[in-house]
Amino acid sequence: MRRYDWLKEIRRLDPEQDFLRIYRITATHEFPWDITRALELALYRTYAVPSIGRLLAETAELTDRSQKRYDDTALLLDAVVEHGFDGTDGRTAIRRMNQMHRSYDISNDDMRYVLCTFVVVPKRWIDQYGWRRMSEHETRAIAAYYRTLGRHMGITEIPETFEDFERCLNAYEDAHFGWDEGARRVSDATLGLMAGWYGPLAPVVRGASMALLDDTLLAAFRYPQPKPAVRKAVHGALKLRARAVRLLPPRRKPHYTRQNPEIKGYPNGFRVAELGTFPAARGTGGCPVPLTEDPAPR
Repeated sequence: MRRYDWLKEIRRLDPEQDFLRIYRITATHEFPWDITRALELALYRTYAVPSIGRLLAETAELTDRSQKRYDDTALLLDAVVEHGFDGTDGRTAIRRMNQMHRSYDISNDDMRYVLCTFVVVPKRWIDQYGWRRMSEHETRAIAAYYRTLGRHMGITEIPETFEDFERCLNAYEDAHFGWDEGARRVSDATLGLMAGWYGPLAPVVRGASMALLDDTLLAAFRYPQPKPAVRKAVHGALKLRARAVRLLPPRRKPHYTRQNPEIKGYPNGFRVAELGTFPAARGTGGCPVPLTEDPAPR
């Protein structure tokens, strides 16, 4: 295979019909590391909406059980990418997400905003730090993929195009980003978790992570501005990484999130049906995804 063969295949597909295949190639062959970092940043942005950050603080999942919450979120999202919307594990993952979300009083607007981050932040990251920019086919496919996921989760008034997702995200952040003490605790815990993966390099990694936050996020969490030299060094290092990756041969086998070293809580495998939390249901309606038997542990 040559470096751009996957892109050639993507361009032969229909982004409105083959969006799962396109997104799977993008996420597991072309940009697995970048998509992981981008989705981490996407979820991180949601903390700056006080209604979201406050709820996450109240559940204590991200402050008291940070690694498990990280693992479960990543693995549930990954199961849909790997197995699709009709596969048993994919349907089970969506059902688990719906069961958890329906146990809390979460507005449709907040749910739609989180969905927007999954579409917009990966494209922004890849266009800035990826070994190539995201193609038009990939951009349309990622919008179609998350539009479909949103419908399976019962979210309404979902944007149609990438441009619509971006406008929705920008407007929501302009209107809702702000300070909340609980959200700041969640932010600190998340930064601590990610930095802790690197042992003695934790302070360096935390500083690098802060340098990737834009001014609106820093203001919402009341973090100090990183030094310009630190920001320049971090951005430069990511650009150098992109140039190096561009010289590598294409990835022949898919790399899924479950294979990432950051997933630490399930050394002996896991069952998708057992991921996440099991809070008491609020009785506000059933999950739109029919129940299915979960397969053996992975």
